[in-house]
Amino acid sequence: MCLGIPMQVIAVEPGHARCAGRLGERRVRSALVGDLAVGDWLLVFLDSAQERITVERAREVDATLDLIEAVMQGEGGDGAAAFALPSAMSSEQLRALSGARAEVQDTTPENSQHTTQGESA
Repeated sequence: MCLGIPMQVIAVEPGHARCAGRLGERRVRSALVGDLAVGDWLLVFLDSAQERITVERAREVDATLDLIEAVMQGEGGDGAAAFALPSAMSSEQLRALSGARAEVQDTTPENSQHTTQGESA
């Protein structure tokens, strides 16, 4: 399994960036993300920047990695995170997160209107 690590650019060089993150400093390939500036945040996989991220997203990923690390060390943890994972969001929150504009109809049985034979719709 490959995990993305948030890293902040501390120096830029052609095709690469010197970045700092939870694993220390690394020289990271930057071909997939284009021009960078000191202070940019990246999601890095195997010393290659895959995407630019916001500082807020970097904090979310770091918090998630902290939870995983705690569990791997045998600490149960309280399961509390400073953010909501997509799996815990309502359908409205997921639509907002994904930028979807179309209203999705709720088709759960208690919210669906069913007609039986003999009833008119």
